[in-house]
Amino acid sequence: MTAASEVQSLGHSSGVAECAYWSLGTDQLVGQLETSTSGLSNVDAARRLTKFGRNVLAPRSGGSALTVFARQFRSPLMLILVFAAAVSAFVGEGHEAAIIGAIVLASCLLSFTQEYGASGAMEALRQRISPKAMVLRDGFERTIDVGDIVPGDVVSLSAGNLIPVDGIVLESRDFNVSESVLTGETFPVVKSEGLSAPEAGLALRTNAVFTGTSVRSGTAKVVAVATGAHTEFASIAKALERRTPETEFARGIRMFGYLMTEIMLAIVILVFFANVMLDRPLIESLLFSLALAVGLTPELLPAIISVTLARGARMMAASGVIVRRLDAIENLGSMDLLCTDKTGTLTEGIIHLDGSFDVEGNASKDVLLWARLNATLQTGLKNPLDEAIANAQPEQEDLSDFTKVDEIPYDFVRKRLSVAVHERAREQILITKGAVQNVLDACAFVQSPHGLKPLDSAERHVIDEKFRRWSANGYRVLGLAIRRFQNKAGFSRDDETAMAFASFLLFLDPPKEGVRETLLALAGRGIGVKVISGDNRYNGAHLAEAVGLRSDRIITGEDLSKHTKNGLLASVRNTDLFVEIDPNQKERVVEALRRSGHVVGYLGDGINDAPALHEADIGISVDTAVDVAREAADIILLKRDLGVLVRGVDDGRKARQYDEIHLHYDQCELRQYDQHGRRLVVPAVSAAVGQADIAQQFSIGHSRACVSERQR
Repeated sequence: MTAASEVQSLGHSSGVAECAYWSLGTDQLVGQLETSTSGLSNVDAARRLTKFGRNVLAPRSGGSALTVFARQFRSPLMLILVFAAAVSAFVGEGHEAAIIGAIVLASCLLSFTQEYGASGAMEALRQRISPKAMVLRDGFERTIDVGDIVPGDVVSLSAGNLIPVDGIVLESRDFNVSESVLTGETFPVVKSEGLSAPEAGLALRTNAVFTGTSVRSGTAKVVAVATGAHTEFASIAKALERRTPETEFARGIRMFGYLMTEIMLAIVILVFFANVMLDRPLIESLLFSLALAVGLTPELLPAIISVTLARGARMMAASGVIVRRLDAIENLGSMDLLCTDKTGTLTEGIIHLDGSFDVEGNASKDVLLWARLNATLQTGLKNPLDEAIANAQPEQEDLSDFTKVDEIPYDFVRKRLSVAVHERAREQILITKGAVQNVLDACAFVQSPHGLKPLDSAERHVIDEKFRRWSANGYRVLGLAIRRFQNKAGFSRDDETAMAFASFLLFLDPPKEGVRETLLALAGRGIGVKVISGDNRYNGAHLAEAVGLRSDRIITGEDLSKHTKNGLLASVRNTDLFVEIDPNQKERVVEALRRSGHVVGYLGDGINDAPALHEADIGISVDTAVDVAREAADIILLKRDLGVLVRGVDDGRKARQYDEIHLHYDQCELRQYDQHGRRLVVPAVSAAVGQADIAQQFSIGHSRACVSERQR
């Protein structure tokens, strides 16, 4: 066994010092892995991939063809028919057993064909959105499929990434990781270089990261120690696996199966004993009872459900909607409330820097220069605002005189991003950009064209008025502040104090063309829309008016934090705009809306959307979303467009129209009479009659045969 394979298994040791890789020094660990801090070569990585296998937790749950076929017999209805065929064969009625067996086999083959084919199609679609990772290969950064990562790879991580391996931090910068999937801890954990005690539990290994957790802020490079089935997540996956709640539709079908089982058992017993009491032949009485049971059995119901959902998945895929769970189709069709952010959904999603102004409202070249330095030199979470700044008049600025000194990455608490630069032969400048109020919190001065001034209440009022006026006109406004230093070696969050507020950056993201009509189309389908956004109240209200939503029913994150659980339940019913919302508040809003009786869909693509995607009845994301958001979603849109979602809803609802499926029997309609999907009504009589024509004909024919036999 090589050193690499030995370390590959360390994570599953009993915790003794010689096996606890988190207690090893970096040089020792890198040596045992036979790698380096600059990563593996492509040749070595290919060899290790062959040896250790792909970095996947387990094969897809679909299973082999034989497994899928065997699964078709799990239904209580199928088991009843199999029992009836067995009894018929046992008593010598081979003809009847063959007919029942043919019905069962045809139903299972039909269901198998659809399910197995749908599984293959969905797996192919999943490959289009398979997660990627940045690794060092041959000394250069490369983007590869997560499944191709091997022990010894050096992986680059930043905010929004789903961590693909168990590994040790080699270098980090304000690196915070959410480990709630493993430890249950709500708040992110700071990770950094160093050593942990050999006996340390998962939550105490501050130098280690684990598969399935996600990066909340900062950047890091980690060396992969364990991949695939050797990770901590894989070792406890069954206990920690996200339990997908059973949909009301599925629960109703299951309960209907139990009900039919009870009814048929009662009928078989009663009819059999009644015939015996009437001195009818024992065998004929038994067969007659079984014939009645067969006549009542909706034996094609499982096949119809499978056919319909699989057909719905294919229809939705053709419309640009990938279904990650077939059961999610029913929830999508039942959705009556959609929660969404505004950027890219209600707006074009193509943000332009429309202006850069100093504190007096005048255009300023210095402001644009500082903003471009901040946006182009940061290496953390990529976002459209930085791209808009970087693309603004690039030919007019020369950044070659500036050298990056350090960086303080963005996080969702500070809502700021800082970059320290050194201008040739001059002092260092710490440039901070972020939400206006959060930038102001770090300021003690105002950088005016005439020099520094104290940030007193009057100056703050002037800044607030400008911010409010521009926001009310539809602009997204960021603040920018600076602070000058002399030869400082490194920077931290503690240096974001006593700064000088210098400017405003105005971004414009106009409403998407046709979005008003799309919202009307959703309303016509009984689906309301609520906006949950981190943007300020003025900008949110302006957009709501522009797209035809109500702008007077609004609640801010600050107000929401003061609500109790029951108080929030009362408030969300009459609120259409949730603005200035923190990431952890999105989940609270969705949970309250579900408690109020709605079937809630949530559309999000950011790392801060993952908890809300989990909480919603139907989590919806896009193929360009961060890894953690895609993995949390039930439905993936190949285009961030509400029009695509409308078509998906229509296809999801069509999947419930069983009258489109004619398999030589009458219509069978399964309806959810509760608009919220809280209860399923299956008209048992019509279902049994409609789906069991063949079985009923056999039942009648067999009964007549029994009568004729007795007459003879």
